[in-house]
Amino acid sequence: MDIIPAIDLIDGKCVRLTQGDYSQKKVYNENPLEIAKHFEAAGIRRLHLVDLDGAKAQHIVNHKVLHSIATQTSLVVDFGGGIKTDEDLRIAFDNGAAMITGGSIAVKAPETFMRWITEYGADKIILGADAKDEKIAISGWTETASFELVAFIAGYRAKGITQVICTDIGRDGMMQGPAIELYRDLLRQFPGLYLVASGGVGCMEDIFTLQKAGVPAVIIGKAIYEGKIKLDSFR
Repeated sequence: MDIIPAIDLIDGKCVRLTQGDYSQKKVYNENPLEIAKHFEAAGIRRLHLVDLDGAKAQHIVNHKVLHSIATQTSLVVDFGGGIKTDEDLRIAFDNGAAMITGGSIAVKAPETFMRWITEYGADKIILGADAKDEKIAISGWTETASFELVAFIAGYRAKGITQVICTDIGRDGMMQGPAIELYRDLLRQFPGLYLVASGGVGCMEDIFTLQKAGVPAVIIGKAIYEGKIKLDSFR
């Protein structure tokens, strides 16, 4: 199972939100590069980097942080937040993103998102399927779209998407357990999908449960920063 720590960025700082609420923000480190190097030293290979300022502003904001992490560590960075245009995509890749995650763009401009999949390949374009009560949420989780989660994934799966990051917003930052049944159901419906679980992980047992369910990858955020999960456990 792939273990993917998350760094969420506001004002260039490493923060965590609770249930996607910008008013429930906690700053964990003012130097995200320091955190990234800590992850690298612990043997982590991949990082999920989210530009929360960008998600709110509808364009990339924290690309300098992306550049510093991509050039000063060996981490494979998947980057999301604020990628809405071809120019945003170019900025992300030019600053070292190995992959980008598109959520809002996949809802609001599906033709553009599909073109990106075609031009860059499904190994570089990840579908962000963030859900609240199994409805897709977008724009930094400040809007809920009318799309049902399963139908949304199915539409893009049919068009070539191979990687999906699925966050259960109601569990995000709560550390009360991931949405196991949701992920089991998605894997039953989409065999072979590289499904990345996100939201709710609070202890090692949660990771073992996801692994037993066949989930290929998990993003961990707050549990690491709060000391509930030690990265040395994965060496």
